[in-house]
Amino acid sequence: MKRTFLRSAGAALALVLAAVWAFPVYWMVNSSFLTPATISKLEPTWVPFGGTLSNYRAVLADNAFTSALGMSLVVTAICLVLCLVYALLASFAIGRFRFRGRKTFVLAIIVVQMLPAEAMFIAQYKMLAGANLLNSVIGVSVIYLAMVVPFTTWMLRGFVAGIPVDLEEAAMIDGCTRMGAFRRVTFPLLAPGLVASGVFAFLQVWNEFALASIILTESQKATLPLWLRDFAQSSNLGVTEWGEVMAGSVLVAIPVIVFFMIVQGRMAQGLVGGAVKG
Repeated sequence: MKRTFLRSAGAALALVLAAVWAFPVYWMVNSSFLTPATISKLEPTWVPFGGTLSNYRAVLADNAFTSALGMSLVVTAICLVLCLVYALLASFAIGRFRFRGRKTFVLAIIVVQMLPAEAMFIAQYKMLAGANLLNSVIGVSVIYLAMVVPFTTWMLRGFVAGIPVDLEEAAMIDGCTRMGAFRRVTFPLLAPGLVASGVFAFLQVWNEFALASIILTESQKATLPLWLRDFAQSSNLGVTEWGEVMAGSVLVAIPVIVFFMIVQGRMAQGLVGGAVKG
């Protein structure tokens, strides 16, 4: 009976914590369907019965939203593809080869992760300004790539170490080259790890705000987080249209949800795959 009670109490506590975590998301979606008059009431509206889509129409009618969406998609796609390629090659080199400076390289990855991002903002800004890459897709992609590659490399290193080298050696004995053994044996086994690492890289790039606010100063080159800030500040007579802001927040979150739905199966395999070695 004691064990049953503890299990029930633990399950109840988990449900309460899950409800607390999910409530802000629910409130954001709920508020996106409410009119300004309903939102401004002292009594909260828990369910948007008789709600309106005018908030979403206002957001979609904003040309800046379309421009910011395209900017975010392009930058995220570039960074995600290049990040996975670089991190895969680097993690494979660290996990499979013994070369001079290997430990120093691994230590450098850890040190880079320990540095606060804000400490490098001025240097990054001057570097891009000197190369005339401010307010450009290439400039922000380079900075974002440098931001996510170290963590992705460190994460993929664990997956590479979890794949026995004997599999590659057996493939090479059967006639495969080293590259062929990697392509036919190692890479398919690394796919779940690539997906899991790619999700974290995707979230970092998609939601990044502080660095983008320094590099992208032109409204035509804004990403979605910057657009949402400007959209919330462009109030009418000093009154923020919270319904429209919540609708914009929902639209910003939709690509993340879609991405998770596509890769969730592989991500689950990747998150547990690195915990079991050979």
